[in-house]
Amino acid sequence: MKKIIGLGYLFLPLFMLAQKTNYAKTQEFQIKSNGGWDYLSIYENKLFVSHGTQVNILDKNTGDSIGFIPNATGVHGIAFDPINKVGFTSNGRLNNVFAFDLATNKILSTIATGENPDAIMYEPFSKTIVTCNGRSKNLTFINANTYQVLGTIDVGGKPETAVSDEKGKVFVNVEDKNEIVVINVNTMKVEAHWSIAPIESPTGLAIDLKTKRLFAGGEKLLGIINAENGKMITTIAIGDGCDGVGFNNNTKMIYTSNGEGTMSIIKEEDANHFKLLENIPTLKGARTIAVDESSNKIYLPTADFEPLPADAKPNTRGKMISGSFKILVVSKK
Repeated sequence: MKKIIGLGYLFLPLFMLAQKTNYAKTQEFQIKSNGGWDYLSIYENKLFVSHGTQVNILDKNTGDSIGFIPNATGVHGIAFDPINKVGFTSNGRLNNVFAFDLATNKILSTIATGENPDAIMYEPFSKTIVTCNGRSKNLTFINANTYQVLGTIDVGGKPETAVSDEKGKVFVNVEDKNEIVVINVNTMKVEAHWSIAPIESPTGLAIDLKTKRLFAGGEKLLGIINAENGKMITTIAIGDGCDGVGFNNNTKMIYTSNGEGTMSIIKEEDANHFKLLENIPTLKGARTIAVDESSNKIYLPTADFEPLPADAKPNTRGKMISGSFKILVVSKK
């Protein structure tokens, strides 16, 4: 076990820490179609939502439909190259990425990746698109200008989410190894494997570039990790079923989207001090998240589900009610 610095592990009961934040669900955007979902992302005034075989594009303020990206079977995530104004989708069942024009939504290129590309990100230091390929346990790096694959990096387990320090390092949660893998984008090689115990099954990941802290969400715990050396600063109890972590650089707030139907709100007071402010209700299934720093709104996708039978096994998912897919908008009241 790694030496703990700063506050040490934090396992205090939630009620001892909670305080009102005035965050609450303030809007719902209805998307009247069927299909599963995963990540959603914001670009300028648009909200891009993965949904079954397509990406729905909404006005982020009104929820009005303003377009879609079709035929992206099994789409997981959406990333953006702000220089060339090109979007990219990770199409899990097609084992590829679509590059599309952000002005017209026209598909510009189809790029092969590893198996089941899941999370996707734009890495600004190397100007690449990076996919986390869950089934082949590797990352694909794609030149954002030419759409050519630059390389594939094995991370030794299932990569879930990646973030960049924007100085040549990429950090990726490896879900089945309970670790963060550090990749040097100059050499295109793995530089380190950091255990993040006691965080189990890490999924969501965010970073504060100023304090050099990583925020890794796992099973009922958020880990705060030093991005320079992998040391665990502290852990904070969060809701169950976290699959996404968001961070607002302006307010220094960390948000975890918990599939149980809550969102945990944590304040970064400084590099070594963090405080759980509140667990607010959302809806069951709202497990991924997008944070709009310009408006301080948070977006979470979910749907309504049929009740489970009395003899349902633990962790059984209820059947989605047809046409009930929606985006929850959380903001200060």
